[in-house]
Amino acid sequence: MRSAPRATVHLLTLAAWLAGCASTPPPAPVGPASLGAEEATVASQGLTEVKLRYSGQLTSPGPAVLEKADYELVSDGQVVEKGSAPLGVTLAPNAPTPFSFQAEAAYVRTPEDLRALSQRSGTLLVALRGTLTVRAGGEVRTLPFAASRPVRVPRLPVVRLESLDGARYSEEQVDLLLRLGVENPNPFPLRLEELTWAVSVGGRKLGEGTQGKYDTVDASATGVYPVEVAVTRETWGQDVRALIAKGTLPYEVAGELTGPLVRIPYSLSGDVKLNVSR
Repeated sequence: MRSAPRATVHLLTLAAWLAGCASTPPPAPVGPASLGAEEATVASQGLTEVKLRYSGQLTSPGPAVLEKADYELVSDGQVVEKGSAPLGVTLAPNAPTPFSFQAEAAYVRTPEDLRALSQRSGTLLVALRGTLTVRAGGEVRTLPFAASRPVRVPRLPVVRLESLDGARYSEEQVDLLLRLGVENPNPFPLRLEELTWAVSVGGRKLGEGTQGKYDTVDASATGVYPVEVAVTRETWGQDVRALIAKGTLPYEVAGELTGPLVRIPYSLSGDVKLNVSR
């Protein structure tokens, strides 16, 4: 059998190689993904911190993976936190795919900032912005994102005297029942550390103590803390009979409310009219 000429063999090999290349073309590059339905919502808010949730929908022209979000949390125009949220969301071709992540930061750093915001009132703008990383095969693309929403500025709590009763048991004994109120004007719960108090009658201190230790006052509510002291010869002095005989007692209650970045001194005073004996 005669073998084919060497030139013919080379031509056949080249033709086969070209045919193989024509049947398996290299993959076309995947175009950029598109982002829509961007939204920022408040997951939680406190007097000094906020947790913001970003959500959106990503559409890729080919199979891809949304790997991560590199973000900045912005409050009132200032960047208060930077971070990266791993996502690992698989994107099917041409199918809008929802995704979300959360970020938390202190948007108030000092007692002075908190006081200034409380006096300003109104709202402030919080936002999440940054870039999304999308991998399609060996290709990596990034695209920007941003969403914001207004939130109520944090407001300092207020200490009030909710009620005061004076019950006269005898010519030498009066019991005073005070109800101290801590008003939370915010649309979120308020965490306290403690509420200290000291009660004086006629310029003489009758008692002191602490209430509301590590308590929480509900949103737009008032926490009420009772305080009871006795006006007697032992607590006030020898002239207590003459004091009680007047029918009204001058009082003062003073102290301090403390919490995260909160330190509010207060002083409440007036006259209490005595009730008849119980």
